[in-house]
Amino acid sequence: MLFEGGFTFLNFMVDVFVIFMFVVWLWLLITVFGDLFRRSDASGVAKVVWVIFLIALPFLGVFLYLLTQGSGMARRAEAQVQQARDDLRRAVGFSAADEIAKLERLKSAGTISPAEYTNLRAQLVMPQKH
Repeated sequence: MLFEGGFTFLNFMVDVFVIFMFVVWLWLLITVFGDLFRRSDASGVAKVVWVIFLIALPFLGVFLYLLTQGSGMARRAEAQVQQARDDLRRAVGFSAADEIAKLERLKSAGTISPAEYTNLRAQLVMPQKH
């Protein structure tokens, strides 16, 4: 046997690797379940089928979900981040006009250059893509 002889450095490294891979897989499983239940474009039946598949064949299910839905996961995560940013801005009273006034003061004080001012102002004025 390869791992006989009690506690060795090789046994320790194998154990660390196995635990690490389990944690990575568990993180992927939680990510997949989180994405699956947040989806508004999937029907309830599709979600149930994915859940059954993820429970019956967990490794294969996670990998197939990532292969088939990976790009959609990225888009949904980006949309969620943008929505959270917009919600925070509404909650704290963010206004593009206030930010432009702050930029004017920074430009007048010489803290930012006219080119930086123009670039930052353009980012504020242009509508955010959702």
